[in-house]
Amino acid sequence: MDKDDPAGQSGAATPFSFDLPFTRRDLLAAGHSRGTLRRHDFVQVIERVWIQKAALDRLTLIRAALLVHPPTAFASHLSAAAVHGLPVPDHGFAHVTVTRHADRRFRAQIKPHVTERERRVVLVQGIRTTDPIATFIDCAGWLSLVEQVILGDALCRRFRIKASKLLRACRASTDYYARLATAAAELVRDGVDSPMETRLRLLIVLAGLPEPVVNFRVHHEDGTWKRRFDLYYPAIRVIIEYDGRHHAESVEQWNKDVDRREEFDDEGYRILVVTARGIFQEPGRTLERIRTLLIRRGMEDVAPINDLWREHFAA
Repeated sequence: MDKDDPAGQSGAATPFSFDLPFTRRDLLAAGHSRGTLRRHDFVQVIERVWIQKAALDRLTLIRAALLVHPPTAFASHLSAAAVHGLPVPDHGFAHVTVTRHADRRFRAQIKPHVTERERRVVLVQGIRTTDPIATFIDCAGWLSLVEQVILGDALCRRFRIKASKLLRACRASTDYYARLATAAAELVRDGVDSPMETRLRLLIVLAGLPEPVVNFRVHHEDGTWKRRFDLYYPAIRVIIEYDGRHHAESVEQWNKDVDRREEFDDEGYRILVVTARGIFQEPGRTLERIRTLLIRRGMEDVAPINDLWREHFAA
């Protein structure tokens, strides 16, 4: 076994490419000299694995980590979520799962896992990885509740998986993090467009306020689509909308949106707009605004705001 190819199973592509992680063994096998690695346009991703600097991307680390493992290894947990293009926080190391303890490879940037369970592995962008639902369950032990629901909302939208199907899979699972995954899946909804919409909905729900309808669409009298709003209370015609635009956007576009909102006000709807500041810096004030509006619009038995939301959002 080559000391520069710890797995003894290097998986470099053929023909050899500097745009993918490679070991010294791959380099020599492709006819290049050891001195090639002294060039300034190469960077060591993990111990004994290099890549051309210009080719670095968000999947380079997991590709490099898999390269030093046997070919049966696969990306899992947060790394699998990244491979699937799902929103997870930057975590700085690669999650790799193997089926034998002896197959683990320990590096500063690798988090190895061992499983004896049969796992459904799919190929995404040339990377062996857990399927979306298994990925969701695995991530539950590494994410906060809010982050996990954001992941679930995005997963359901991207892969057209019903939230009810995700919940059933979590409840049926006997995996280690299935209980945490189930708790998050109970809060996942279909049709959510962005992580910030998820955050806004969870802020409302975790504060004990009534849950609004997600992805409300307004149509013209002839049935054609008119506009979509994030969150809606149909009984009192209240729309809660997240606005994530920056002040640098044109005044003209802003005025057009104001005109549209006034049009909806004229039709009997009431729109409450929430910005990023209202979620990250002033969540308490946002909740008071929403609760006050619900009461003013005639919603009955609106409970006082409870403190559960404070465990998940900065006060």
